[in-house]
Amino acid sequence: MEQFRHLPMPFHWKQEELKFKTGLRRLQHRVGEIHLLREALQKGAEAGQVSLHSLIETPANGTGPSEALAMLLQETTGELEAAKALVLKRIQIWKRQQQLAGNGAPFEESLAPLQERCESLVDIYSQLQQEVGAAGGELEPKTRASLTGRLDEVLRTLVTSCFLVEKQPPQVLKTQTKFQAGVRFLLGLRFLGAPAKPPLVRADMVTEKQARELSVPQGPGAGAESTGEIINNTVPLENSIPGNCCSALFKNLLLKKIKRCERKGTESVTEEKCAVLFSASFTLGPGKLPIQLQALSLPLVVIVHGNQDNNAKATILWDNAFSEMDRVPFVVAERVPWEKMCETLNLKFMAEVGTNRGLLPEHFLFLAQKIFNDNSLSMEAFQHRSVSWSQFNKEILLGRGFTFWQWFDGVLDLTKRCLRSYWSDRLIIGFISKQYVTSLLLNEPDGTFLLRFSDSEIGGITIAHVIRGQDGSPQIENIQPFSAKDLSIRSLGNRIRDLAQLKNLYPKKPKDEAFRSHYKPEQMGKDGRGYVPATIKMTVERDQPLPTPELQMPTMVPSYDLGMAPDSSMSMQLGPDMVPQVYPPHSHSIPPYQGLSPEESVNVLSAFQEPHLQMPPSLGQMSLPFDQPHPQGLLPCQPQEHAVSSPDPLLCSDVTMVEDSCLSQPVTAFPQGTWIGEDIFPPLLPPTEQDLTKLLLEGQGESGGGSLGAQPLLQPSHYGQSGISMSHMDLRANPSW
Repeated sequence: MEQFRHLPMPFHWKQEELKFKTGLRRLQHRVGEIHLLREALQKGAEAGQVSLHSLIETPANGTGPSEALAMLLQETTGELEAAKALVLKRIQIWKRQQQLAGNGAPFEESLAPLQERCESLVDIYSQLQQEVGAAGGELEPKTRASLTGRLDEVLRTLVTSCFLVEKQPPQVLKTQTKFQAGVRFLLGLRFLGAPAKPPLVRADMVTEKQARELSVPQGPGAGAESTGEIINNTVPLENSIPGNCCSALFKNLLLKKIKRCERKGTESVTEEKCAVLFSASFTLGPGKLPIQLQALSLPLVVIVHGNQDNNAKATILWDNAFSEMDRVPFVVAERVPWEKMCETLNLKFMAEVGTNRGLLPEHFLFLAQKIFNDNSLSMEAFQHRSVSWSQFNKEILLGRGFTFWQWFDGVLDLTKRCLRSYWSDRLIIGFISKQYVTSLLLNEPDGTFLLRFSDSEIGGITIAHVIRGQDGSPQIENIQPFSAKDLSIRSLGNRIRDLAQLKNLYPKKPKDEAFRSHYKPEQMGKDGRGYVPATIKMTVERDQPLPTPELQMPTMVPSYDLGMAPDSSMSMQLGPDMVPQVYPPHSHSIPPYQGLSPEESVNVLSAFQEPHLQMPPSLGQMSLPFDQPHPQGLLPCQPQEHAVSSPDPLLCSDVTMVEDSCLSQPVTAFPQGTWIGEDIFPPLLPPTEQDLTKLLLEGQGESGGGSLGAQPLLQPSHYGQSGISMSHMDLRANPSW
């Protein structure tokens, strides 16, 4: 087999099966020869065939028929031991395949072929034992004892090795959770028959230390102390004639509690491995030979909370993948070749997701860069490297808050739950870095996109696409990752359909052609209850047009304290300064704000009249000083022609009204969607000479206070109710709405 290692595994299985069958036929032939020779010796006749046998097997060496019989029995027993070794090796291979199946490897779990082999060897054992017993005085006592001991050892090892865990318990086992397991005795039909009381199989939890003691020949065993309490842990071992097997199935096992043992160094509870020990005892044959059967399950990790599941799965994945046959329980390598890790991740991904589309070499390159924190761009750079258990699931990835396995397991879960069909159709590149995405898409047409798993979040998938900046240069944008919860609300296919800027799946496949089979039809018309269906659709903030750099309406919330509503003929003009400055009564002009030119200020009023601005439902207080006294109500202002003719608009700042009156009358007559009309507040009277003199004097007193000077406090109104400061009004050029 050494020279044919390059051939597929089925070839080796067939070769091994042919070798075993050839050896079995030879054994059967040998047993026939032994029977004939023994009968000839006992009859005292040396037939021709006996002489021929002696000549062939013992050429001219002077040995007699008795010595020839002893030699033939010893040779046949040796061949039986060799056949038994092949069967035991095949049983070990079956166990190893069962363990690898926990990571997703293919597994032929049927035990029927192995049972047939074991039963064939037991039949030959029985025939040889009869021949040794029937030989009587033809064999020397020492030779007879040696043959009997060798045959008994063959039987003992066969019997104990044929007790197998056919159905493994969960390898991540949560306390207070029911689970199942099953064992099978391959020689049960041969030795148990139909006893009046079938033997009971017992299931107990054992620690790693106890499991090691079990593996030592003539060791102390597992001991009386159990590491966990399992209920419903005894089941009879019974023969099933229709199924041609002898088995025991535990249907309602439950681990009630677990007793933790001392851990090594930095080992966490999710790195502590245990096992379930299945044991049974019965007597064999007429001599009532006591037989003790024991079978150890695969290593398992016991958890008490769901948040331990992820790390426990990492422990099991590593143990299943990299343990050796016939190891000391549960020793496993701390470092393994990166190539073996790639095989393991690929098997796990395909099995967990349920797809026949595995990972590609470029995926492994990205995974290597991630786990080794190495940005090398060739697979050869990682080909001969090894990865440690710490790198796999103990060390936090650089710049992240999770380990490599925690991130990879999140990808597994997301793909299994929401993305299986997309992955199987090769619509998801998935394992690719953000930097490599940029190099792929930068020279592609606008709207080209691809799907990749989020590098910074656990269990997220994002869309990377090409857009054009304001200068026309290509830019790569990554849309916020979608979680499994997001995709359960709206599928990935429909989200891609919603985004008009996505045009071609990388490299050049139109998105409708690629994702048409993944679009879910929208419901049209009313449903069975008469409702019109509502649909959720996805948008991206970048989809919305950028706001034009226009001045927007300041945030103002006026109120009125007087017993009347504002007259519809009143108008207000805002100056370009847009800075809340308060002046004494009778001041009608406001210095222009230095940040705006007169030309820019002319657009302020139009900004107030944007159709999307609405009159607030509640009006705050606002004061507008006028030149004329108005003790009872707001007096009409002078006509427009008396207003100051100046490029700087004026602001009234001394009017107060009662909110109830404001809401009860003319406010309801504001045009829909209009904040302040041009004719709501009257034009202001020109400043008097006294006003200008007063302003000049104030300006001289404020010259040390900066470019605008210190702002004076609001003076009391002539009419008892003082106007309020406008400092609460947001008059910035670009207010925050």
